[in-house]
Order: sequence, then structure tokens, then C-alpha cells
Amino acid sequence: MTRMLIVGPPGAGKGTQSKKISQELGIVAISTGDIFRENIKGETELGKEAKSYVDAGNLVPDSLTNRLIEDRLSWDDAADGFLLDGYPRNSTQVQAFDEILARLGVELDIVLELTADREELVSRLTKRAEAEGRSDDNEDVIRHRLEVFEQETEPMISEYRSRGLLKQVDGLGPIDEVNARIMEALKA
Repeated sequence: MTRMLIVGPPGAGKGTQSKKISQELGIVAISTGDIFRENIKGETELGKEAKSYVDAGNLVPDSLTNRLIEDRLSWDDAADGFLLDGYPRNSTQVQAFDEILARLGVELDIVLELTADREELVSRLTKRAEAEGRSDDNEDVIRHRLEVFEQETEPMISEYRSRGLLKQVDGLGPIDEVNARIMEALKA
């Protein structure tokens, strides 16, 4: 039974690796984006509340995000472990997540950080934006997203490092090589 977070900058391969880790460890992979979409599509009470923010072009506030996360982690498929991607993103959310886990009576086992060279990420994300026709994702926007990620998440990553939960793995390279590094780090 493994309860873990996966963190890393945009373009580091979190989504791809989450699917592989989930299959190999037999735990559910949960992304906050999926939680939002599922609740909005299902028109749950939380989904309706989230939709009002999303439709207005605003970020879903932490208080609602926390409630969505707690609800999702209480589902049966998360009882035997989970891999959470996209939450917590900052120190405030770390505190709320600690409270959620306490209410659920579980503890976090591992925080996996995929690391990557910034210039390599810029190149990777620029190519992906071009391939997907995302003209709004230019190099300046990508660099800004990477800076925001670093500023917001570094305190969170430091917190988990101080708790002895952080495992860092280089996220660059062929998918299977990165996955092999991850699985090795999880054993250590």
C-alpha cells in the first residue's frame, strides 16, 4: 500500500509516469485536473461550485480544492493507496493536506519529485505547444510558468524534504528509462 505525491515542473513527464507507476504499483493515479473535470461533468455540488470559478476564468480557491481532494481520496479505489498529481502546490495546501490525511486516518509515504533542466523543459514544451497548435504557449509564457512553479512549490518541496519523504528522480530521457529510475528510487 503506497500513498504518494508526484511533483515536478510542467513538461517533466508527471502524467506519463503517473500512469506507469499506477499500473506497476496497483494504485490509482489521481490528478487534480481530472477531479475538477469529473465533478464538473457529473454536476456534483462541488463540481457546480468549481464550475462557477472556472467559467469566470478564475482559479478554484484552495478551500474548494481541498474539499474536492478529500472527497476523491475517500473513494474505495484510493483505500489501498494512491498517486496524487497536482496537489498540494504550496505550503498552505500542504497544511490542509496533512489535515485531510489525518481525517482519513492515513499517512503519506513518498513525495516523488521529477527534476529536469530548465532549458530542456523550455525546448520540450515549445515543441509540444507547436505540435498541438497552442499558439498561446510561446517561449515567454513557458518560462513564466516554470518560474511560477519554482516559486510556489519550492517551500512545499522543502517541507517534504525536511520530513524525509522526498525522492528526486531525473525526469528527462526515454520514458522507460525514467520509469526504471523511479522504481529504483521507490525501493530505496
